[in-house]
Amino acid sequence: MKTGDAIAEILKREGVEILIGYPVNHVIEAAARADIRTVIVRQERIGLHMADAMSRLSSGKNIGVFAMQHGPGSENAFGGVAQAFGDSVPILILPMGYERAIAHVTPNFNSALNFRNVTKLSEPITSANEICNVMRRAFTQLRNGRPAPVLVEIPHDLFAEEMDGEFSYRPTFSTRSGPDPDAVQEVAKVLVDAQRPVIYAGQGVHYAEAWPALKRLAELLAAPVTSSLGGKSAFPENHPLSLGSGGRSMPRPVHEFLHNADVIFGIGCSFTNTAFGVTMPKGPKIIHSTLEPTDLNKDIEADHALIGDAGLTLEALIGEVEDRLKGEERDSAPIAKNIQVLKQAWLDEWMPKLRSNQAPLSPYRVIWDLAQTVDIENTIITHDAGSPRDQISPFWPSITPLSYIGWGKTTQLGSGLGFAMGAKPAPPDKPCVNVWGDAAIGFTGMDFETTVRERIPILSILLNNFSMAIELKIMQVATEKYRSTDISGDYAAMARAFGGYGERVTDPGEIIPAIRRGIEQTENGTPALLEFITDKEVDVSIF
Repeated sequence: MKTGDAIAEILKREGVEILIGYPVNHVIEAAARADIRTVIVRQERIGLHMADAMSRLSSGKNIGVFAMQHGPGSENAFGGVAQAFGDSVPILILPMGYERAIAHVTPNFNSALNFRNVTKLSEPITSANEICNVMRRAFTQLRNGRPAPVLVEIPHDLFAEEMDGEFSYRPTFSTRSGPDPDAVQEVAKVLVDAQRPVIYAGQGVHYAEAWPALKRLAELLAAPVTSSLGGKSAFPENHPLSLGSGGRSMPRPVHEFLHNADVIFGIGCSFTNTAFGVTMPKGPKIIHSTLEPTDLNKDIEADHALIGDAGLTLEALIGEVEDRLKGEERDSAPIAKNIQVLKQAWLDEWMPKLRSNQAPLSPYRVIWDLAQTVDIENTIITHDAGSPRDQISPFWPSITPLSYIGWGKTTQLGSGLGFAMGAKPAPPDKPCVNVWGDAAIGFTGMDFETTVRERIPILSILLNNFSMAIELKIMQVATEKYRSTDISGDYAAMARAFGGYGERVTDPGEIIPAIRRGIEQTENGTPALLEFITDKEVDVSIF
């Protein structure tokens, strides 16, 4: 069996149904021969974001795979891999490499070497007879331990080689490890004794599919729950104990309860300090539960630690907490009432923007009307970096697990389109929406053509204020002298030119009808881009 066919067969045995890529890479053709759907994007980063979303929405069970050419293709792909590494997402990257004789000759770009700082494992296949061993190591790393990208470089000349002997490959397995039982008892006591505990849920809850266990523990303790943007939708935000999620912007209850807590229990999170996440207050006891020991005491000093799978950890804690509470749930009514009062007062402050009738449109009005129009429970939504992230995340009530693709360690502009594209094949019956701005579409807008060509009917909500508004405060001189923050475009026309549905909206009364028309187009199989002309909004919900 030749190299490409062997790799394609391994991908099939590992459950890969879609290979995303950009030529030239001979594994793409081999995958097509093996009946693996090949999706060709316009540029590498968008394909990696698609693979990223595929892995996330399956909780790491269906690994997203991306293949690219050697040299410039690999160089272009670096950003997408770095983002997946920062957000702990398991994706398989299959770059073609230079011929083995020149793979280490300067200035040839050696992917196996250059990607080591943004991957969990990065190695080349040096012999056709080593294909199974290398791929086995790759998938074992992808399915076990902390999620992260893995790279396998395939030298160009290796594709001509035949494997010696019989092809033999068994699909890899996933394992889970649980926390120290003594530590569980200790943490359970701290949680039960706490007067004002808050649970902070990270992305690890999604990978463990531990949503019911998280809900059970919160209800036992009458503990309010918030989440990182990566963990958003791990806890239903229509639940009385939900504070909402926190990134750079957040609902008021998140800020108030965290700063009033005596114990903060982080589950499935890294507690990484980032400008795009919640800053943990000093003072409360910190319980840090994570899969990765190197996260402990990295940015936040922990008082107690639990190492292991979030699901196993929560189940162990539930057993101990139930014993200490004699199976009785604490009364959550007073806390739920406090949350609701804070939430309503905060929403009342923002209602003038959320229901604004101004023109140019308030982006908050667009987001609010979008939430009132779609079936939130059955919609998958993501956003782009900058203003769209900060504007939508506090006001979008995620209800169903994995219905919100949240991200935020590196926040690359243009990521949202690829995330929505990658999400669509996973639950093909669910609408997939990305909310982005006119700066973001400048990075990846050409791949709207890919949504049309590859029949990926997503709904794009574009907030166009003809400006990089988030930069106005820090680029005042450059803007005044050189209009450096001004950008422009007719993006609805662009969407139509690519064969999709495009509509520009300027009237607040047309927001909901336009959204309905866009949804109808996607239901009929046509990708839709709705371009809303908005004002240069810079206010966000920060404290």
